[in-house]
Amino acid sequence: MDNLSEIMNHGYGAMWVVVIFSVIALAVAVERLIAQWKFIERARALSETVLKSVARGAYDEARSSCERSPSPMADVYLVGFGRHKRAKPEHVATAVQRERIRVATALRTRMWMLGTIGATAPFVGLFGTVVGIMAAMGGFKGDETVKFSMVSGPISQALIVTAAGILVAVESVILFNYFSQRAGRIGAEMKLLTDEFLEQLLESDVASSDEKAAEGSDRGDRKSSR
Repeated sequence: MDNLSEIMNHGYGAMWVVVIFSVIALAVAVERLIAQWKFIERARALSETVLKSVARGAYDEARSSCERSPSPMADVYLVGFGRHKRAKPEHVATAVQRERIRVATALRTRMWMLGTIGATAPFVGLFGTVVGIMAAMGGFKGDETVKFSMVSGPISQALIVTAAGILVAVESVILFNYFSQRAGRIGAEMKLLTDEFLEQLLESDVASSDEKAAEGSDRGDRKSSR
């Protein structure tokens, strides 16, 4: 226990900062893992259900599926259903794409912390090492002869902070790159699903309007024949 306390006090508190950085990085990683867990699988399952309902013209059923779904893609589809037949097709598409971007941006929430820790942790460790070496060297001012064994111990202890800082930085950079790659992949998948949804939704309007026009034409022909 004394050894642990001694290690944590290396660098006049710099070691504590490095440990706090490590805890924050792990916490962000766990939170992002939960947020991105099975995102694509859930989005695809919801999209399949919604597209089948829209193809049948069952818009209320599709909306209900979105309201029950835990997938964030449901928010994107609900925006489309909310503006469907109430706004111009291009305005519907713009609103849906805007919501998709908002959801995709939320996938990168708090990832800046990982990037910041990856960039600053080595310098915090280096600061602790420099301060530790300065303090160690200051302890030999009154000694006429300084042996290597007297210097190597304090220096090696001071270097522990730098090693810890580098380790935490590597951990944070790996996590940042991993979740950035996942967020990019999810964003691309969301774009494809959103485009497919808009095509199905807006084409159904065109088909229904064509059917109404055809029915009106048939009625006109019948009246003229009479």
